[in-house]
Amino acid sequence: MFSILPFLVPLLASILATGLAFPKVLRLAVSKNLVDNPDARKLQRVPVPVLGGVPVFLGIITGICCAHLFFDCSRLMPLISAMTIILMVGIADDIVGLTPRIRFLIEILLILFICLTTGHQIDHFHHLWNIDLVPAALALPLSLIAGVGIINAINLIDGVDGLSSGFSIQAFICFAIINLVIGNQRLALLALLGIGALLPFFFHNVFGRTSKMFIGDGGTLVIGAIFATLVISLLSDDQLTFRLPERLGLIPFTLAVMCIPVFDTLRVMTSRIVRHKSPFSADKTHLHHLFIDLGFSHIGTTLCILALNLTVILIWWLSYSLGASIDVQFYIVLLLSISVTFLFYGFMRRQIKHQTALYRAARRLAGAIHLRQRPVFIFLQRLADGKR
Repeated sequence: MFSILPFLVPLLASILATGLAFPKVLRLAVSKNLVDNPDARKLQRVPVPVLGGVPVFLGIITGICCAHLFFDCSRLMPLISAMTIILMVGIADDIVGLTPRIRFLIEILLILFICLTTGHQIDHFHHLWNIDLVPAALALPLSLIAGVGIINAINLIDGVDGLSSGFSIQAFICFAIINLVIGNQRLALLALLGIGALLPFFFHNVFGRTSKMFIGDGGTLVIGAIFATLVISLLSDDQLTFRLPERLGLIPFTLAVMCIPVFDTLRVMTSRIVRHKSPFSADKTHLHHLFIDLGFSHIGTTLCILALNLTVILIWWLSYSLGASIDVQFYIVLLLSISVTFLFYGFMRRQIKHQTALYRAARRLAGAIHLRQRPVFIFLQRLADGKR
C-alpha cells in the first residue's frame, strides 16, 4: 500500500533546510563580496550574491538523510559525491572563473562517474522506432552527450529571476509524477527533494530585494547533474523492471519536459557557430532575452517561458492519452520543441525589427502582466526580505 509519509517527511526537511540555510549563506556571500556584478550583457542593475546553490544543495542532502529513515538511499551515494564535486566546480567558476574547456572536461568526467558508479546508461530506447536495447558501444557516448548537454542547458537558461529554478521545479514535478506512475520510488523521491530545496530559493530569487540571491553556476550545475541522472536512469534498461504503461514514450516525455532549455541551447550554439563564434561565447540571443526585448519583466518572462514548456508537455500527454504511438509522440514533441524555440524566436525577432501590430500587442501584454508594483508582489517582497 502506497504511503505518503516516506515522501512527505524528506520533502519538508529539504524545504526547511534550504529556508534556514538561505539567510546564513546570503550574509556570508555579502560579507565576502561574492557577488555577480552587472555588465552590458547581464540583466541585473546591481551586484547580487551568487551562492544560492549552496542552500539548495544542503536542502537536497538533508532530504536524502531523512529519506534514509524510510528507504535504502545507498544507491544515491554516487550522485551525492557528484553533486558535491560539481558544486565546488561551480562555486570556483562563480568566484574566479573557469575556461569553457575545463568545465566541459569536468562535466564529461562527472557524467562518466555517474554512469559507471550507478550502472545506468541510455541503453534502451523503450520501443521508439521499434528499438529496444542500444548497442553497448553507443550507450555510454549517448549518455555523455545527453548528460553534458542537459547540464549546460540548465546552466544557460539562468538569465532572469526565477527562470532556472522555476523551470527546474516544473520539470521535477513531471519527473516525480512519471516515476510514481511507473513505481520507481527512488527517482520520484529525488525529484521531490529537488522541488523542496528549490521552493525557498525561488521565493527569494523572485520576490526578494535585499534577500535576493542568484543560484550561480554552483546551483545550476548541481541541478543539471540531478536532471542528467534522472534522464539517464529513466532511459536505462533497468526501467523495464518497473510497470511501464503501454505506449508511454519515455523518450518523448523527457524531450517534452526538457524542451525549452535543450532546444534553446541548440539554437543559440548553432547560431554562434554559423556566425563563426565559439558556441560557448556570451551574447544576448537566448529566448529570455527575446521576452525582455518585448518589454516583459523578469517574472513575466519566466511565466511565459514556463507556459511554453508546459504547453509542449501537455500536448505530449494529450497525444499519449489519445492513443498515439511512441513514434508519433516523439515527432509531435520534436516539432513543437523546434517551433517554440527556433521558429518562434526568429518570427518574433522580425516582429520587433519591423514594429508590427503583433509586436505592439506583445508589449501591451507585457505591461498587463507586470507584477512588480502590484500590492500582492509588494507584500511578498516584504515577506521575503523579513520586513513587516
